[in-house]
Amino acid sequence: MKLPRDLSGEDLARALGRLGYEMTRRRGSHMRLTTVAGGEHHITIPNHETLKVGTLSGILRDVAKHAGLSRDELLVKLFG
Repeated sequence: MKLPRDLSGEDLARALGRLGYEMTRRRGSHMRLTTVAGGEHHITIPNHETLKVGTLSGILRDVAKHAGLSRDELLVKLFG
């Protein structure tokens, strides 16, 4: 599955909420999300209109590794 090209930071934060991530801090143009599912895990997401593909890919790689999923499995869970 291809990465979405027009995803904002807010949209990604909402999608990650399905995996148990909650916003724990917002400072400037960045949001910090935390989950305790499978052990505590933190990620930082830029709150931009459109996330760059490399940034999105890195965030999703980190989340997939923590969740024990492949990137494609994660994309299906988040974006159907």
